[in-house]
Amino acid sequence: MTKRIIHKFGGSCLREPGDIEKIAEVIRGNHQAILVVSALWGTTDRLYRAAKDPRYASRLVQDLSKQHLRFAPGLDSSKNAHLFSMVLHTLKDTLSLLAQDPHDQSALNNLLASGERLSALVVAHRLQEYGFDAYPLGAEDIGITLDGNYQANHVDLQASSTKLDRETLHGTPVITGWFGEGQNKDIAILSRGGSDHSATAIANLIEADRVILWKDVPGIFTLNPRWGIRSETIPYLDYLEAIELSLMDTPVLHPSTIEPLIEPNIQLEVRHLYHSGDEQKTVVGPRLPEDQLKAVGCLPNVISLGFSHHHVDSHQRQLVKILGELAQNEVHWWGLESRLGDSRLIVSQHDMHRAASIFDRFDIQADHHYHLGLLSLIGCRESDMDEINSLFDSTEYELTWLNQTSSAARVAIDGEDLGEALQMLHAFIQQRIQGKVQQI
Repeated sequence: MTKRIIHKFGGSCLREPGDIEKIAEVIRGNHQAILVVSALWGTTDRLYRAAKDPRYASRLVQDLSKQHLRFAPGLDSSKNAHLFSMVLHTLKDTLSLLAQDPHDQSALNNLLASGERLSALVVAHRLQEYGFDAYPLGAEDIGITLDGNYQANHVDLQASSTKLDRETLHGTPVITGWFGEGQNKDIAILSRGGSDHSATAIANLIEADRVILWKDVPGIFTLNPRWGIRSETIPYLDYLEAIELSLMDTPVLHPSTIEPLIEPNIQLEVRHLYHSGDEQKTVVGPRLPEDQLKAVGCLPNVISLGFSHHHVDSHQRQLVKILGELAQNEVHWWGLESRLGDSRLIVSQHDMHRAASIFDRFDIQADHHYHLGLLSLIGCRESDMDEINSLFDSTEYELTWLNQTSSAARVAIDGEDLGEALQMLHAFIQQRIQGKVQQI
């Protein structure tokens, strides 16, 4: 049976016309390639700007037409020329609607979706020139349904499975990512970066063998490169480890990307488009029997909100109500300590005022403690925790362990220099990995 592989190409892989030649190279093989694409690099930002600035919008349609024809010369006279013209006309119409009513969510979504529609047309046209039976598909046209109106968090897998027109997925389809049909039948948009989730949701729906997310990085790093500490890619993460790391701070994966892959046990790869022949990549899949400390996620500047009640039962009822209100107001909490009438919640600094107002609503005076950061140690076991405590014993840093799961342990850290603490942890992880390699 021919394997079916979902290839997702983000805007970082669609910067220059030559990128599509590389795409043709990496998808050629003895499997059916199904592509999910984002808008060309920078296009979505231009569309957002045009929605807010009518002066900028006046020249946008012509500029985008020229840009996309630079990537795909002849598209405007090809068999898909009518689709190209239709998207450009829709672009113009939605800009007119937004000029009259800047709050028209339907017009905004149709405007934003045009970036992916144009990209799918461009990629399909060029792939046809390289001999592929390629054709563009709108996600909503094949039945991809999202779980909200206008804005959504996930693809609705159950509704999409019922609606999905599988007969359209022959040859090399090029499917638009990031949006789909909302519950009200209008276009709905996922949060930024949601095209990765589109790709894994489609993999779930068609029972694909594998998903490859092509990026401009060779995988997921042991430590986010934004900290300025040179780190290595992680060879393997299990599903829950990948979700934890994406929640904490890695920009490589969208938090909802992994979820559609877990039940059908579909493997995910994160690879660099221009280093496709390298061994360097990150694979995400089922949990392996042998585990090890492998990465650090870091959320800087967090605050713990502590409160207590002399009656344990009353305190527990208060805690349940507060957690419910936090969820309803979309205030995410990152750690919880609770024992015998005393609780402490960790929230990020930018959520502090919203969280504090919820405590005020219940007439609770919470004490505040600012932490340097919240760390998530991926693959951490109890023996690792003891060694990490020893590592920091003779330093100025203070660790407060919050909770441990099968995938990670979270710890609040206090001290002066978060970068120095991360450097120490990174060196510790590398030492452990090297020791394991030498044992093998």
